[in-house]
Amino acid sequence: MMRFATRCIGAATLLLAACNGGGSGASFGLPAANLAAGSAPAFVPSGKIKHIVIVVQENRSFNNLFHGFQGAKYADYGYGSNGKKIELVPIGLEEYWDIDHSSYAFFAACNGTGKIPGTHCRMNGFDLESAGCGNSCPFKHPQYAYVPYSEVKPYFDIGRQYVLADRMYASNFDASSFISHQYIISGQAESAVNYPVSAWGCPGGRSDDITEVGPQRQIPHGYEVVCWDPRTLGDELDRAHVSWAYYAVGYSSGNPGIWSAYQAIDHIYNGPDWKKDVITPPSQFLTDVKNGKLRSVSWVTPTWTNSDHAGSGSKTGPSWVTSLVNAVGESKYWKSTAMFIFWDDYGGWYDAEPPAYTDYDGLGFRLPMLIVSAYAKKGFVSHEHYEHGSILKFVEDTFGLRRLAASDRRAKSPADCFNFNAPPRRFVEIHAPYDRDFFLHQPPDYHIPDAE
Repeated sequence: MMRFATRCIGAATLLLAACNGGGSGASFGLPAANLAAGSAPAFVPSGKIKHIVIVVQENRSFNNLFHGFQGAKYADYGYGSNGKKIELVPIGLEEYWDIDHSSYAFFAACNGTGKIPGTHCRMNGFDLESAGCGNSCPFKHPQYAYVPYSEVKPYFDIGRQYVLADRMYASNFDASSFISHQYIISGQAESAVNYPVSAWGCPGGRSDDITEVGPQRQIPHGYEVVCWDPRTLGDELDRAHVSWAYYAVGYSSGNPGIWSAYQAIDHIYNGPDWKKDVITPPSQFLTDVKNGKLRSVSWVTPTWTNSDHAGSGSKTGPSWVTSLVNAVGESKYWKSTAMFIFWDDYGGWYDAEPPAYTDYDGLGFRLPMLIVSAYAKKGFVSHEHYEHGSILKFVEDTFGLRRLAASDRRAKSPADCFNFNAPPRRFVEIHAPYDRDFFLHQPPDYHIPDAE
């Protein structure tokens, strides 16, 4: 996997408003003050949802993955740092190179005008990000691309049958998978940005540290060891006697471990939850669902091959996600489950819609999110403003849990994507090139899905 050196990329001086072409609907630029709507009263649980599955895929912006989706906001072109229009081009999931998506790449792509770095984004600096293909890039500006429909058809089919959210943003501006995964278990990341120098957490020891961001987005503002003790959703579920599981790949590169966000939580990694609730390999989820062992809350992360991560050389990600959806849909859990499928960061890929500035480490760029349930509105494109904390809030409200941090307190719950007054819809199988048996018999993959 390509690792990019963290470096500060100079912002272009051109003052250009963010523009986009194609697609449908109005611009989604949202002043931070308007985010107060996210603190509206939580929804009253219907009692119909007893299982929640959170599927976390890798490194795709909304525009990159859902370009052309009818009813959603997308762009056919963007602008570069020199003010010139750049047409978007199709680039497959299976390409062997990656794009810089560090915090510095975020600042460059944002190309903002605020006194605090990365605010008032003009979204015209993606051409300043480094691309791993160097002189062999298939196009001059590979950051300005979308995945061809032929490869993402299963995702489109899921969206057409259930819900696609086109205003889902990362709660954190930093485009590190490590930070994003901290947000989806605890709603914050201990003021950290980028990624650890070694393991994703406690196995790395006292020398495994990470960069801190300051109150004015100064980087580096300091450093801290990546083995910390915030309150997590797992803790709240334990406290309420609600079962949970985190499915992730095991690896043995340098320091043995499991590619799990909970590996950074000291009391989880060094406590009973690590052996009881952190499960490997990810394909075990398929087996557990079939055998009637689905936990009340499950996080499912992919292997490197199935992750959609640029540079993986694979295009099996849409089929992998489809196998999870079909497994739940064809099980006894269908009428009691809500599935949230989202991509953890933008991966360096162009998106036209600027994020709101909410605080020192958020928001980040727009991400895709699919919502699947027997009660999900059919073929519904949600234009509501969501973030990582929206998923946490839905879990918390469903099981009567406390809020964890600023992101889930301010976020709007995606409860509006459901119609609990209607009878549960019959599941319709989603078709994909590879089926469940393919993934159950896939060779072991010990590659870390994302080291960043």
